[in-house]
Amino acid sequence: MIAENLRKIQASIPDNVSLVAVSKTKPNSAIMTAYREGHRAFGENKVQDLAAKAEELPKDIQWHMIGHLQTNKVKYIAPFVHLIHGIDSLKLLKEVDKRAKQQHRIIDCLLQVHIAEESSKFGLSIDELELLMAESSGLENIAVKGFMGMATNTTDTSIIRKEFVYLKQTFTQFQTEYCELQILSMGMSGDYTLAIEEGSTMVRVGSAIFGSRS
Repeated sequence: MIAENLRKIQASIPDNVSLVAVSKTKPNSAIMTAYREGHRAFGENKVQDLAAKAEELPKDIQWHMIGHLQTNKVKYIAPFVHLIHGIDSLKLLKEVDKRAKQQHRIIDCLLQVHIAEESSKFGLSIDELELLMAESSGLENIAVKGFMGMATNTTDTSIIRKEFVYLKQTFTQFQTEYCELQILSMGMSGDYTLAIEEGSTMVRVGSAIFGSRS
């Protein structure tokens, strides 16, 4: 079922959109089923799980940290993480830069923009976004590759679309000054097709590939 779901989703998304298979809570066997289909980008939301799976699974997997990241846990993923999706503070950005320097590497990051109606969701305001983009230019071991946003958890697609449109507009606005911004990560299992319609270049799909979580 996993292989079939993966092939179906891969066939449905445009060539310019990359797919991160969200493997959080899923066993290594499920990840390996997708891996044998040729998929290499997987997303985890907990540092402990991400570090354990990176240790146990093939080394050519590109691991994406998609959950909220605490500064004191950056050191555990700094040696290998491919992309950090949720940078939501200057403190965190500087910690990633510091840990990347210790590992003699540059870590790619996305800044998380707050677009949802729920105040519980993490993310930066426009003012904070401007501050982080300005500060990032002075940090040598991180590369801000784009923005990420999570839409409101609702069945009202008009709300979700409005939030995606806002994030796309914000992304385009910043791209005029920062040409290195290439990735717009928005859209998950329930709304990724809508996100792609509104300009997403990276979607994070879990349950539509691996089945619902227990």
